[in-house]
Amino acid sequence: MRVCFVCLGNICRSPAAEALTTHLISMAPDERGSTLSRVHVSSAGMGPWHVGEQPHPHMRAEARRRGIPVDHRGRQFAAEDFADLDLVVAMDAGNVEDLSSLAPDETSRSKIVRLGAFAPGDGDEQFAGEEGQDVPDPYGQPPEAFAAMFDQLEPACRGLVDWLAAGRAR
Repeated sequence: MRVCFVCLGNICRSPAAEALTTHLISMAPDERGSTLSRVHVSSAGMGPWHVGEQPHPHMRAEARRRGIPVDHRGRQFAAEDFADLDLVVAMDAGNVEDLSSLAPDETSRSKIVRLGAFAPGDGDEQFAGEEGQDVPDPYGQPPEAFAAMFDQLEPACRGLVDWLAAGRAR
């Protein structure tokens, strides 16, 4: 299973989701770890602005504070990436729209899901549903916005890891 998180510039939200998900997978108990060991996680941005750059300093600082290793350099998502991926996880509705426009065919479009869809749902629902909540872009904001981003990412990434461990496919 190959999963790619996508945001606008690939220095805040998507590399944070990549690092957090990779960390959660590495912490999985043995019975789940064998299933999750086949999951490859990456991230990319829709634009070229930060290709080759490390993630935002506030993102790296917050990840460090939470004990989450970050090893990433920005890259731009390309239409050709769809062929190598099983799931393309967008951070917000704008990313979904951009990815859908970039997708070469319906099979590629069917791989796109918003991360918020994996967040805990209300009541008896396991997940929030197809749409889910957007993850706001903290770029240009103070460090507190990056902490809030991680607070929002964590339950959604946990939901995604649970979904992957259960062997579900969209």
